[in-house]
Amino acid sequence: MSWQDNYQLWQKAQNLDLDLKAQLKEMADDPKALEDAFTAPMEFGTAGMRGVLGPGINRMNIYTVRQATEGLANFMDTLDDTTKQRGVAISYDSRYNSELFAHEAAKVLGAHGIPSYVFDQLRPTPELSFTVRYLKTYAGIMITASHNPKQYNGYKIYGPDGGQMPPKEADLITSYVRKVADIFSIPVVAETKLREAGLMHLIGEDVDQAYLADLKTVTINSDLVAKTGKDMKLVYTPLHGTGKMLAERVLHNAGFQGFSIVTKQAILDPEFPTTPFPNPEFPQTFDLAIQLGQQEGADVLIATDPDADRLGTAVRQPDGSYQLLTGNQIASILLHYILQARKDAGTLPANGAVVKSIVSTELATKIAESYGVKMIDVETGFKFIAEQIEHFEETGEHEFLFGFEESYGYLVKPFVRDKDAMQATVLLSEVAAYYKAQGLTLYDGLEKLYQEYGYYSEKTVSKDFPGIKGGQEMQDLMARFRAEKPSAFNKVDVNVTEDYEAQKAYYADGKVETIDMPVSNVLKYKLEDGTWIAIRPSGTEPKIKFYVGTQAESEKAAEAKLDAFETALNEFMAQ
Repeated sequence: MSWQDNYQLWQKAQNLDLDLKAQLKEMADDPKALEDAFTAPMEFGTAGMRGVLGPGINRMNIYTVRQATEGLANFMDTLDDTTKQRGVAISYDSRYNSELFAHEAAKVLGAHGIPSYVFDQLRPTPELSFTVRYLKTYAGIMITASHNPKQYNGYKIYGPDGGQMPPKEADLITSYVRKVADIFSIPVVAETKLREAGLMHLIGEDVDQAYLADLKTVTINSDLVAKTGKDMKLVYTPLHGTGKMLAERVLHNAGFQGFSIVTKQAILDPEFPTTPFPNPEFPQTFDLAIQLGQQEGADVLIATDPDADRLGTAVRQPDGSYQLLTGNQIASILLHYILQARKDAGTLPANGAVVKSIVSTELATKIAESYGVKMIDVETGFKFIAEQIEHFEETGEHEFLFGFEESYGYLVKPFVRDKDAMQATVLLSEVAAYYKAQGLTLYDGLEKLYQEYGYYSEKTVSKDFPGIKGGQEMQDLMARFRAEKPSAFNKVDVNVTEDYEAQKAYYADGKVETIDMPVSNVLKYKLEDGTWIAIRPSGTEPKIKFYVGTQAESEKAAEAKLDAFETALNEFMAQ
């Protein structure tokens, strides 16, 4: 149907939610907003369904949440009864309507006789992943828009392994979602009736304690933490999100006592009033943490995003200022510590493996290889790292040691199958203690890595494609890169072009190899000087991301190369 037809359906809907009805009235004189909200439904990307709150089929509201859940429920109806009765775990973050959406999902599942296990309050995304595995539910639902601005919310589906649904299963569920023709007549059951029938269960501290117990195992050198951890000065901020629920207990349990919380950002506020983007990769996110850190002389500042799956950090410098680290830098320093600490303890396995995304730093590959550890690259999306862990456990081929993405997501222990900022908080604090015991900082430790392995520098640049035409513009740009087949960037020859949509690697000498990875709209260019460039549309936002990775003999040279290749990319797109 046209957007006008969809709009008319919403206008005529009986018993439309009053808030949505009022918002619909406000949009009446804004055809662009109406077209965007009613032309096409949201789709599941690399991190599920995510969108702006409001009325419409392309918006997050109780009806699109019910529709998504009805699709999951219809899919589960095809399973055997024992599997179906394992039920679904549900958690949510601090955003507008998150708790409402979580309970709406439970009410839809209950209409299908599917049990739900709903947290009594908001909890981190990684704890939801843990819960699916701990309670052995068939699926999980996390209501969150991660690090997006306040006007967003989202809906993630997790599979039986605790990982986000991979593309094949997500596409299948999407097909069931699209078959739900009338989103206003989806059956729901009142919560009181669900509770009476044993189809809705509240969970909380019982699961928290199990998760916290496993988090204690993240610490590698407990003697080090016992000696140095009590003297570490940390500042932590949950950025108005779910990290508030557990981080303090996590740090105490790990042996760190000298930490402070940024109180203004420990308020569960869906407005995110202290930062326009609650994303730990942005410098302004750390403004309040830096103020507190300078007052207390903190060694390390740690921030987690609102659903506590991503972590960023800033490190105190000799002049009292704080240096932010990138996601790739954090991952590299964590990985090096894991491998060295386990080697020193005699627990580094001969078949160890690390898993990272194809757009993450090659410094980590160099570090892994120096310890005789295999590095496995997967496509962007932590679901693919989870798939590798599952494969390791099924085959015994490798022992999982660490997984990460450049976008500030890390996993240390596989009792969770998604990025886990609570695990990363524990380990990063231990690594800081390790360097503090030597009279060094985390930044000093990073410099030592560069001196040993060479200087690596990476940058991610996003190009926005807003509005209803944005999707087509993104497709056109990707098509142009494929059609024109650039053979050089910044006058440096392309040795290999990897097209993950075609699943082919095209070499400059004419050789063609098959890429054994899922089909994905990603291009990656490997250049003669060791530089690499990757291009992919975001799975959750209307933007294309450009990744550039370089290496050189000095930090200055690596940064200069980054700037030159970014300029070359801009020039190509401007032609």
